[in-house]
This record gives sequence, structure tokens and C-alpha cells, in this order.
Amino acid sequence: MPEEAKPEFKPKNMPFRRLGSSGLRVPLFSLGGWLTIGGSVKGDPVKDLIKTAFENGINMFDTAEAYAQGNSEREMGRVIKELGLRRTDLIITTKLFWGVREGPNDGGLSRKHIIEGTKEALERLQLDYVDVIFAHRPDPTVPIEEIVRAFNFVIEKGWAFYWATSEWSAYDIEAAHHVADKLGLIGPIAEQCRHNMLYRERPEKEYEPLYRKYDLGTTVFSALAQGLLTGKYNNGIPENSRLATETGEQWQKMKARLTSEEGQAEIKKIQQLTEFAEKELGCSVANLALAWVAANPNTSTVILGASNPAQILDNLKALEVVPKLTPEVLEKIEAILQNKPSRLSTWGRPPLNGSWPSTL
Repeated sequence: MPEEAKPEFKPKNMPFRRLGSSGLRVPLFSLGGWLTIGGSVKGDPVKDLIKTAFENGINMFDTAEAYAQGNSEREMGRVIKELGLRRTDLIITTKLFWGVREGPNDGGLSRKHIIEGTKEALERLQLDYVDVIFAHRPDPTVPIEEIVRAFNFVIEKGWAFYWATSEWSAYDIEAAHHVADKLGLIGPIAEQCRHNMLYRERPEKEYEPLYRKYDLGTTVFSALAQGLLTGKYNNGIPENSRLATETGEQWQKMKARLTSEEGQAEIKKIQQLTEFAEKELGCSVANLALAWVAANPNTSTVILGASNPAQILDNLKALEVVPKLTPEVLEKIEAILQNKPSRLSTWGRPPLNGSWPSTL
């Protein structure tokens, strides 16, 4: 019998960038499974999400062993198989650290968990390999040489093509590269970090030397600040919003912060951004926030979260906003935000070549 025809991937108007220092090309917007796939979204609705993303230029899907206790990987793998998507068309990434059980070696970044966790993740995904495997957090209890060697072993086995980090400090990333260079091994190619209009210090200042030294790229999560930058909380907490319905510790902390003086100051900024986006750019504040992160040259991909296909389609309208972010528009945004990370002090020394140092 002839092989059944597989759906053809068409990038449409999706821009592609290199993932950090690698040759891997990733879409400017990708789809992630945090909080949704395998958790609040299960069954056929997951298929609708991935199908919509795939048909609109997104071929990169991000998950983790800890998302919904492994069910995010299971749901994603099942849907990829059911949709009959060609593996070479896809970029699949997952992350290791917390594990799905509570044994002393069922988490962290020991060689044991990196290798066993990778194999279990592949089983849940029903895949022979992932394109990138991330260290979901740093592990100060494990020697960095062991971590680097273990991820290189995973690559040598063909279970992943690259490895990367998530929420690591610049110091930890530098240490990993130092060991990799010393041993002739592969270092991390990217960092999955939080980056949005309200959280800038680490991605824009702390990592800046790494962008220049290692061509580090970022795969950004929480570009909408867990919903704040959609504008939905501009006039209080809606009844059906996550902040009103979720009882988890992180949501309760966010709720408390939102009602604080600092939180209210941020809401005022978002209200101003909402007005600016609608009147000057003809878009939603969510589209502006996504485009703002995407426009950063160090961003390789912005990971979208979605509960339904309509959210994906709406978020992709940010592609139309990116070209509108001229230097003049960005200056107006900075005037609203007032939170650009400070430049490194020269202690009174004059600038070189008529310009200030590139470090922030």
C-alpha cells in the first residue's frame, strides 16, 4: 500500500530565526504546553491547538516533563501522531529537572536523571528524538562537568540534537560554556527565560555579555506577564480569569502583588500601553507586548500559550505589529514603561569612539 500523504508544512508569513548559535531555524512564534496542554486542555482540543498552529506557520512545540506531570508530553506526542505530521517538519523541545516522581534521583540534573529522564520523555512523546532538550533549572547540587557531559551523551546517542538552559543565571551559563570549551564538548545554545515589558533586568542586562560572547538566543516564555499585558486586569480581576479561579500558590502571590502599590503602578502603565497600542498602532496591547519581545534581536522565538485556536490566531496578529516598532515608536514605549535596565557605569570615563559601551 502507498504511504499515506502527510500534511505539508507551509511557513506562510512566519519569519524564522537561528536558535542561538546553532544552525537550527525556528519560527518567531512557537507554541508551548505550560498550564494548558495536558492540564486545562486535553483530548481533541489539543489537536485543534496544534493543527491551528501548524497551519499558520508554527512548527515548534515546547513542553517539559513537569508540565501536568508528564501529561503535556503525552498529549503532544499523541496529537502529532494522530495528525500524521512529518517529523522533519517539526521542532520539538522538552525540559528536564523536576521529574514526574518523588524519588531522590527522579529530578535534578544528575547524569542519572538526565539520561533516564530523556528516555522517559521520548516514550511519553512517542518520538525517537527531540530537537532541543533544556535543563529546566540549574542544579547547584550537581557538578557542572557532570551536567555538561550528560547532555552531550544524550546528543551523541541521537536522543536530542542540541541542549539548552532555562532560568539559569549568566554565571551558570558561563560555567557550562567554560567546561564545554575545556573538554571539547557542546555547550548550551539557548536560554528559555522570562522576558516581557515588565520584566527586563535579566534578559536585557544580565545576559547581554552572553549574547555577544556565545551568540546566545532566547526562547521567551511569559511574554504577556501571565496575562497582565493582555489588559484583562486593567479594571480589576474578572470573575472567570485565572487570577479569580486558580488557587495555586503562584497565582495567589500574583493576585496579592496586583493589589499592591507596585502592582497598581504596573496596571497604570498597562492602561497607558493599551491606549497607545489602540490609537497609534491599531492593535491590542497583547499584540504590542508580543511584538515588542519578538522585535528584540536576541529573541529566537516567543513561546505562545493558548487554550483555544482563536487565541493562537489573535496572538499571531503580532507579526503585523513588529514592522511598526520603529525607533521612534520604541522611544514612546520606553517613555511609558520607565524601566529600561541601566547601563554599566563608566565611573566618569568618557565613551569610546563617540558612543557608550554596548553593555547595559
